[in-house]
Amino acid sequence: MAQINLDTLRERIRSMDFQRGTPEQIALWREDVAEARANLVIEDMTPTGDEDAMFAMMLDEGVPPSLMPSIILGLYKPGTHQIAA
Repeated sequence: MAQINLDTLRERIRSMDFQRGTPEQIALWREDVAEARANLVIEDMTPTGDEDAMFAMMLDEGVPPSLMPSIILGLYKPGTHQIAA
């Protein structure tokens, strides 16, 4: 995965229009993300520190886990591993 500037990503997320999670939902999502991460570790696909920080920041911003993949995919220029400006 390309390196992502978390501050820039946070700004983009804050400008997006979507239903943000409540504090209670976010707490449950954090548990789900922790469980998913543990499963990745078991499968020898341990996320990097940057990836962990990105998902933690997204949760801080109330992004539902179901929306995270489309946000991440939207960051990349088609056919490359470069972050779209």
